[in-house]
Amino acid sequence: MIESKWGSIAEFLKDFSAQAVGNFGSGWTWLAKKDGEIAIFNTSNAGNPLTNGYTPLLTVDVWEHAYYIDYRNARATYLQNFTDIVNWNFVNKNWANEKVDLQF
Repeated sequence: MIESKWGSIAEFLKDFSAQAVGNFGSGWTWLAKKDGEIAIFNTSNAGNPLTNGYTPLLTVDVWEHAYYIDYRNARATYLQNFTDIVNWNFVNKNWANEKVDLQF
């Protein structure tokens, strides 16, 4: 679905990161699905996709507490490092509505 909508994982990650960098203030950037479609969107504070009927697939925390100690004001660098470690098996299981094993 990502390749169908964005053309490639790289283009998706570029768009996802750009939206996360532009997420004003504190919040979250999400990849979520609804009715077989996927979308990227931002929420503020405690907002989440469930309140809009979406199923979360992937999220990144863009509150400063998530990155300030390691990255200071470099949110873009934080996001680059985040996208380098995305667990695509977890995202795929969320897409398929499978039970996700959170054991590490």
